[in-house]
Amino acid sequence: MATVILVRHGRTTANATGLLAGRAVGISLDQVGRDQAALAGDRLAAVPLVAVVSSPLERCQQTAQLILDRQAGTPYAPVDPDLTECDYGQWQGRMLSDLATEDLWPVVQSQPSAVVFPGGESMAAMQARSVAAIRRHDAAFEAEYGPGAVWVAVSHGDIIKSILADALGMHLDLFQRITVNPASVSIVRYGGNQPSVYATNTDAGDLSWLSKGIQSGDAPVGGGLGQQAP
Repeated sequence: MATVILVRHGRTTANATGLLAGRAVGISLDQVGRDQAALAGDRLAAVPLVAVVSSPLERCQQTAQLILDRQAGTPYAPVDPDLTECDYGQWQGRMLSDLATEDLWPVVQSQPSAVVFPGGESMAAMQARSVAAIRRHDAAFEAEYGPGAVWVAVSHGDIIKSILADALGMHLDLFQRITVNPASVSIVRYGGNQPSVYATNTDAGDLSWLSKGIQSGDAPVGGGLGQQAP
């Protein structure tokens, strides 16, 4: 299969103040977030991307554009609503410090598969739609560009955590063990037998080895040689 690079949007004013932005409009990257997204774009500049798929929310589209600006070519750049933020319902627009006093908060921490946000979406539905979207795009890009294709999905923290949990074979109730920071890069390849997770939550390091593509095959016993830079 192709290789997907999961990029969370850079920091926003809401992130900086502890506000749960959810799907609210007008939430933009702050200067720190723009710098973070530019760095992610610089790291990916050596990788010829076939596509940069983005959540429709402004902060993700801004991050995606900063990645696209650093590409030598012109990757396909669609927007996919299935990669949008979780619908937090009545929690949207409230401070995290306030939400931490709600009865639902410890359930979100320990049993997210049971969570339905009041007036919003369940976390299980969030995972189902986002994983399905990633797998759908991945199969399409491999069919069009071949198994060496590399593409980016720009999305949100809980969305990417849920995708990584699925790729790692983890139950959704364990996904809070995964950290996905603003503008971080995680790398997944969906093989014939099972997904392989090559990186999670990275904000530095050479990614030029991805320009060679990732070879398919069984997981090497003992760990193998690893990926080599060109």
